[in-house]
Amino acid sequence: MSNVGSADRIARFVVGLLLIAFAIPLGFPQTGWNWIGWIGVVPLLTATFAYCPAYTAFGISTCSAKLQN
Repeated sequence: MSNVGSADRIARFVVGLLLIAFAIPLGFPQTGWNWIGWIGVVPLLTATFAYCPAYTAFGISTCSAKLQN
């Protein structure tokens, strides 16, 4: 069962990649807070599996009705 739509998946994928690039740091300055970028793994996983546990908890779905099953 998926609850993350196409546009949402693309946005999550881009944000996840940017956060991980900040953690590595690719093109970003070393700040001491770069470790926070590893949070980008979460949006990458939710984009990959098209499922967000937080959406389920709040009863939200950005997926079209025919793709939810």
